[in-house]
Amino acid sequence: MKRVVIAGMGFGGVKAAKELAGQGFELVLVDRNNFHLFQPLLYQVATAGLEQESIAYPVRALARHWPGARFHLAEITGADLDAKVLKTSTGDLHYDYLIAGGGSITNYFGNDVIATHAFDLKKLSDGEKMRNHILWSCEQAVLEKDPARRQALMTFVVVGGGPTGVEFAGALIELIHFVISKDYPELKSRESRVILVEAADRVLLSMPEKLSKYTAEKLKEMGVELMFNRRVIGACPETVVLDGDEIINAHTLFWSAGVCASPLGRILGLPTGSGGRTPVEADLSVKGHPEVFAIGDMALFEQDGAVLPMVAPVAMQMGVHAAKTVMAREWGRTVSNFMYKDKGSMATIGKSAAVATTHGMSLTGRFAWLAWLVLHLYYLIGFRNRILILLNWSYYYWFHERQVRLITDRKRESF
Repeated sequence: MKRVVIAGMGFGGVKAAKELAGQGFELVLVDRNNFHLFQPLLYQVATAGLEQESIAYPVRALARHWPGARFHLAEITGADLDAKVLKTSTGDLHYDYLIAGGGSITNYFGNDVIATHAFDLKKLSDGEKMRNHILWSCEQAVLEKDPARRQALMTFVVVGGGPTGVEFAGALIELIHFVISKDYPELKSRESRVILVEAADRVLLSMPEKLSKYTAEKLKEMGVELMFNRRVIGACPETVVLDGDEIINAHTLFWSAGVCASPLGRILGLPTGSGGRTPVEADLSVKGHPEVFAIGDMALFEQDGAVLPMVAPVAMQMGVHAAKTVMAREWGRTVSNFMYKDKGSMATIGKSAAVATTHGMSLTGRFAWLAWLVLHLYYLIGFRNRILILLNWSYYYWFHERQVRLITDRKRESF
């Protein structure tokens, strides 16, 4: 029985494992976490809308339903590609095929100062850390006598106008207006600021311009301040520095201005290109090692003259294709080259407001928002998780309350 090792249980890894399960392979699933994270909803954990457990699902619970699969909790430390050996913190794993899907990490573009002071949302713990910080800032602001520092504590700078930045800014301003204003009557709404900084001239660059305009208008209506054609170049515990040496007094800096591939490609000894991604062949295999596949955010794949984006739909389709290629080789069949089918993209702005584009159509408002809700529930793993999230969303829709207003770490987070 041939052994397929899948390194990384993100969207691509899960899809690959599901496709190969029960097809006569020994599947070894490797990840440093024992859960699959539904990262698109991590910002709702950060803004007190969801419990972190509701957007994660145990890998062993998945493997239980995948014939031939077993899970290996370990840190990947290297590989001997010629000997077909994956090295981990708990021992070596021999493989016949290796599917690597290491995901991505936040890209600070070499600015270590910003990396030290900024928050991001990539790991499950990041959501809880961000929520703790937001609520601690409110607690500190209530006690603060100096008006300037009080406003700095209630000023939140969001860098990056992509889907993550837009969704986080919208969720945060709603948290402030609908929840924090009631929980902290000592704090006046005008003392709170959410500032979205974007280096380009509009938000959501990957979407049609009219959707960008709609999004910007909605964010402004909600109270988010937009700064276009500006860059954040530095940060201190109480300030954010923009190009032109403009200073914003802010206690919180959230960074969503870019990502790069995780170090997995480098750790495995694979070639890396732009953004640390591994160039792949037409079938997603690595040049010189046809038994090794790179998928998802760590794969550098060009289609129609452009590099595919680092988004979940790409990872899922790559995972399925890599699995089908493995099966085709073992069964003596042929499989077509990988071709990404773009089904569109979407972003939620706030309650009853979202934008979406699919098959040449553009959607806005409540219909796009409902489509966003349904699609995210569909791709979420676990029936219990779907029910919990649906209940949380319904409760918030009707009562404007977010139930996870918990400070779970009494240690005050530094900026």
